[in-house]
Amino acid sequence: MRIGIDQGGTKIEAIALGSAGEELARRRVPTPRSYEESLEALALLVGEMEHLVGELGTVGVGMPGAISPATGLVKNANSTWLNGRPFADDLRRRLDRPVRLANDANCFALSEASDGAAAGAGVVFGAIVGTGTGGGVVVGGRVLTGPNAVAGEWGHNPLPWPEPDELPGPACYCGKRGCIETWLSGPGLARDHSRESGVATPPAAIAEAAERGDGAAEGALVRYEGRMARALASVINVLDPDVIVLGGGLSNLSRLYRTVPRLWGKWVFSDRVDTRLVPPRHGDSSGVRGAAWLFSADESRRAFGS
Repeated sequence: MRIGIDQGGTKIEAIALGSAGEELARRRVPTPRSYEESLEALALLVGEMEHLVGELGTVGVGMPGAISPATGLVKNANSTWLNGRPFADDLRRRLDRPVRLANDANCFALSEASDGAAAGAGVVFGAIVGTGTGGGVVVGGRVLTGPNAVAGEWGHNPLPWPEPDELPGPACYCGKRGCIETWLSGPGLARDHSRESGVATPPAAIAEAAERGDGAAEGALVRYEGRMARALASVINVLDPDVIVLGGGLSNLSRLYRTVPRLWGKWVFSDRVDTRLVPPRHGDSSGVRGAAWLFSADESRRAFGS
């Protein structure tokens, strides 16, 4: 058995996969807001998966941010209570079993490139737009991490080609202003809508209001689509992926897949754009599946002497 855990900003999901990739068990819990509680929640989920299935498993964790190659500590996590902590070492000690950790966007991209919406594509960019804004790159079926463990982190580049009223941009938890994450995350969409309407509204309700013809909600989504088109155009100019797969809560906005590709050609340095923008095949469970696949079935069997 392989256990995958996706540690998101609002929920932690665990899944158990069998040797052929079949789902054996699944569980979600709210994300705790402290370091010790996060370790405890992951340990409890692993124990529950093993109890439900009746066997031990390797554990892959998709996490916000990354483990610094220089220090072994967490960096760049928007779940800021993880930053600067030896999360990988503490989790391995707590679980006493093989554990691998990877950026959650890398796990998402790996899942969709393997048997998801981008299966068979040579170069895949997985863009998560949810509580935060992350990205992962898969080339030839392999995740690109890089010597700094920041490959794909488009969310902490500035919003490209900014309009005058977008400068200097909202403050970001990373200490800078105007990062793509401050505009394209769920909280970023809600903040932009509130700035124009004066009403605090969650992203899902903004989408529903736009469908009913609400002008303020429609305006917020039109601005959002333009910003996403600019942000993804900059990715295409650097990486030129075959497929871009959206993940996170905002990937459920079906209008994005029609509108954004119609817009991004204005900023892509090419006479035409053949990159496809697609929703995830595995929905919001793609990240947790990719985390489980951080171990192969053979590695999991060897880990427990079977």
